[in-house]
Amino acid sequence: MSGLDFKKMLQQYAHEESGVSKAGVAPARVLRPRAQAQSSSVATISQQVKNGKPDQAAGPSKDLPSSRPSKKRKAPSKYAPPSKYQHLSPLTDILAPDLIAVFVGTNPGIRTAAQGHAYAHPSNQFWKLLHSSGCTDERLRPEQDIELPARYLLGNTNIVERPTKDAAELSKAETSDGTPVLEEKCRKWQPECVCIVGKGIWEAIFRYRHGKNLAKSEFHWGWQDEDENMGRIAAAGENGYQGARVFVTTSTSGLAASLKPAEKEAIWKPFGDWCKQRRTSRDWPPS
Repeated sequence: MSGLDFKKMLQQYAHEESGVSKAGVAPARVLRPRAQAQSSSVATISQQVKNGKPDQAAGPSKDLPSSRPSKKRKAPSKYAPPSKYQHLSPLTDILAPDLIAVFVGTNPGIRTAAQGHAYAHPSNQFWKLLHSSGCTDERLRPEQDIELPARYLLGNTNIVERPTKDAAELSKAETSDGTPVLEEKCRKWQPECVCIVGKGIWEAIFRYRHGKNLAKSEFHWGWQDEDENMGRIAAAGENGYQGARVFVTTSTSGLAASLKPAEKEAIWKPFGDWCKQRRTSRDWPPS
């Protein structure tokens, strides 16, 4: 071997030891620990999806960005003066003497006011829950609301008359101020009970009656104390009226998503059972 060949061999050996190829480009580095970590993350998420129980505590994987497009949030509604919807008519109450129950909503929505029938928006679950709970033996359509008294001894009204897009366009004051109007309706028609369709309505009534907000510890779904009966008439004998008992159930609005459908049905079911029992005791409908 000549001296020149030996020198070239030494130079080649030196380049290979430093990790540089003849082309002068460093070979790609393989990060084995990172690859293993990513593989483990994929396996964990796959197992969670298979089991149907994703680990919420673990949070989203940084290695796997979500392919789901982000939804654009709608701006929350603000108070709207009556003039904004003055072209819409209030909803007519569905009331009659001696009903077993009157449902009390917040106020008519735009679709409801335009059609002239209660809970007319397709996303509203009122008619569905009325049926699944047993308040009615079939799922009625909004245009059948007028049949409630004759078929089921049920009625409907609202604590605020004027229509809006949603309850957020009402002021707290006007919602609370609907309480004496509701009391007067109870005195006139004397139903056995009122079913308050939404926690916010009951909070407004409580605020008007007691001059303070309803504490979380004071709230419960279902039947309220008899001291809270509405429309009581303090008179002796047949002229007296002990007032309508109060049952508080969930809002049926499609915007009310704080409770799951099964949770709403569980809250509605006792009221439906009570309605069936009361109709049976009255032999209703008459044969």
